[in-house]
Amino acid sequence: MQSASVTVDLNILAENISRLRAEISTDTDIMFVVKSDAYGHGIGPVTARASAEGVRWFAVAYLEEALAARKAAPKARILVLGPICPEEVLPAVQNNITAVVVDAVHAETLDLAAKEAGVTLETHVKVDTGMGRLGLLEGCSAAEFERIFACSRLNITGICSHLAAVDLKRPWLQEKQHDQFRQAFTLAESMTGRRLMRHFCSSRGVQYYKDWDYDAVRPGILLYGYGCNDPNMRVQTRPFLQMTSRMMQVKDVPEAYPIGYYSSYRATRDTQIGVVASGYADGYLRSMSNRGEALVHGKRVPVVGRISMNWITLDLGPDSGCKAGDDVTLIGEQGPESIWADRLGRRAGTIAYEILTAIHPRIPRQYVGAV
Repeated sequence: MQSASVTVDLNILAENISRLRAEISTDTDIMFVVKSDAYGHGIGPVTARASAEGVRWFAVAYLEEALAARKAAPKARILVLGPICPEEVLPAVQNNITAVVVDAVHAETLDLAAKEAGVTLETHVKVDTGMGRLGLLEGCSAAEFERIFACSRLNITGICSHLAAVDLKRPWLQEKQHDQFRQAFTLAESMTGRRLMRHFCSSRGVQYYKDWDYDAVRPGILLYGYGCNDPNMRVQTRPFLQMTSRMMQVKDVPEAYPIGYYSSYRATRDTQIGVVASGYADGYLRSMSNRGEALVHGKRVPVVGRISMNWITLDLGPDSGCKAGDDVTLIGEQGPESIWADRLGRRAGTIAYEILTAIHPRIPRQYVGAV
């Protein structure tokens, strides 16, 4: 019997894109973040369907991901959010990929590689306004911009930054970042004498700061159906990845019977235990041991015992009516109940992003609405 499988309904992705587009200006592009295999959904099918829905820009972390996205969307614009290496300049240009430069040294390194290859590389300047990660430090000097703009083989067309937080209880955090970004693009544009493509907001910024949409927004988790639990948020979307498995055995156990490694759970009554063909090797996090939930026969049941490499055990309750071969929903909907990645993340002490990206790529994906 087959173990875990994943179903991705791309028709729901299309709805999510439509809902976002309805809330932003026609002058603002959607730059869809499809890094990490489209958050575990599959970069090829997701990018292809989003492109068919009119998304013109995609963002990834690495050049390898950009090349995968390029195959799926031949005419799209693709931005690599992480710094590319000199040896990646030529394939980036050959595949019409836009890079970011994160400081003057990086810009000069890429400029030299472009000169040696006889090409010109399109780039955006990344400014660190408080994330403390990649990019020019906040309050970057005119001298550093001068060095970047002096790179003759870099065609600098955009400027961006990344929000470290959107905290409604401490709004000064994101407001300070925005002030730094505004200062940076004002300085950069005054030095170049031309308007640059500006993009600043990721999913949560989109929800709360309409005035910061600029030329593009960079939604990731929002278009995958998460990060919109407040009904008053600007954009409401739905998840579209479901993960299911099969019941391999159902057995009656007495009260106090030990379940799993080191007997971390003992039955609290006479009950039925179901063994499911999935485990942490499939990406179902071990931290959900004695915390997770699954859906069987349209009912929510607890994960009991430690998650093992290939198996999950469920307390089905007495006389459950379950049997080997029954469908088990680990993420998604079954009957009137649902368990989505954000709920599992809270139970596991993590976030929906980790739940989704942890799903092993070897698990077969079935796509609804693929193009």
